[in-house]
Amino acid sequence: MPSSISSFEALPDAVRATAADRPGEAQPVPVRPVPPRPWRGIAATAVLLAVIAIAGWEWQMRRVGLRAGDYGIEPSGWAAARRQIDMGDLPVAIVGDSRILFDTDLDRFQQLTGVRPLQLALPGSNARPFLEDVANDPHFHGLLIVGLADMSYFRDGIGNGERALDRSHSEMPSQRTGYLLSRVLERNFAFIDPAYRLSTLVYTTDRGQRRGGASWYYRPWKLIQVDERGQASLWSKIETDSHLRAQARQAWLDMPGRPPRPPVDAKTIESTLAKTQAAVARIRARGGDVVFVRPPSSGPLRVREEQRIPRRLGWDALLARAQAVGIHVDDHPQLQGLDIPEWSHLSQRCASVYTDAYVRLLAAATSRVAIRADAPGPLTPRDCVTKSPGHTAADAGSLSGQ
Repeated sequence: MPSSISSFEALPDAVRATAADRPGEAQPVPVRPVPPRPWRGIAATAVLLAVIAIAGWEWQMRRVGLRAGDYGIEPSGWAAARRQIDMGDLPVAIVGDSRILFDTDLDRFQQLTGVRPLQLALPGSNARPFLEDVANDPHFHGLLIVGLADMSYFRDGIGNGERALDRSHSEMPSQRTGYLLSRVLERNFAFIDPAYRLSTLVYTTDRGQRRGGASWYYRPWKLIQVDERGQASLWSKIETDSHLRAQARQAWLDMPGRPPRPPVDAKTIESTLAKTQAAVARIRARGGDVVFVRPPSSGPLRVREEQRIPRRLGWDALLARAQAVGIHVDDHPQLQGLDIPEWSHLSQRCASVYTDAYVRLLAAATSRVAIRADAPGPLTPRDCVTKSPGHTAADAGSLSGQ
């Protein structure tokens, strides 16, 4: 007698037989005849529609202001740069957040000193964990420039750079391959930009409808552009588009519907100071050194920064605890009066002026960097050409200028 479990015929008509109903029996391979259709024409039509859709989206993204050859910051790309420390005697490296990343003109740095620093700063990241990462690397014996924004540095987390830091220590072949493929696509297509991918734009449709929830609309959209040599700068559209500039400014302040963030507490400050002191000591023990740089910010953002972590509790205490040299924008007139379109990052042209000024101060503060005899002459704020009217003087500079 056939089993009621293994017999297909024993099942009621309404019950569909599955492989589970026939344990131990070989399953037949289903065969479905392909119906006769004009498959070549269908395939050609599908390819044509895909090409038209891609071309249309590419045209629209270039209209928005994106361009091919804007590479962004990828974790695998950063990890590859980070591994340069392990490969040789690196004279100068930079860690930090987006300010020192955007505001440092690597070409100008090299013209002045003959050294092109290794740029390891990452947008939205806390510089301290990266300082500690370099401090724990026995291969580094050079000068480490730590660029910091006060509110970013005096906090507990790593920020957006966590994936990049993890990948520098462990990277799968698929991640490396994906990065290399994305480089090819980014070289030829503007719509690849992660800030304007459809999957990203969907999130920006939420304009705070969910009470108390974080809305992507009020976060920075696109701020960065990166060329093939790794030079990052403020996206040029922020300088010329008042709507984008206003959105970026709003993003630096408190989110609508949310209470203002409180001042940094004493425990976080003490923890930051202690970890910084230990990291600087480890680098010096190997013959290296550390210099801190505080790039400019302006407008209500600068006021908010001072309210959350006053300079005497943050910057001044940091230098005193680490016994380190620091270059703060408020202390040097040649670093002030520059164009900061969205209050947090210098325009691309003013980044060259700022780099020129802070590198000369750096050379005066440490023997590890020297100005070449054939270096070009100093730049001044007059060498910055403001593309968008109405924000040069009011938004330039230092806290004293508010």
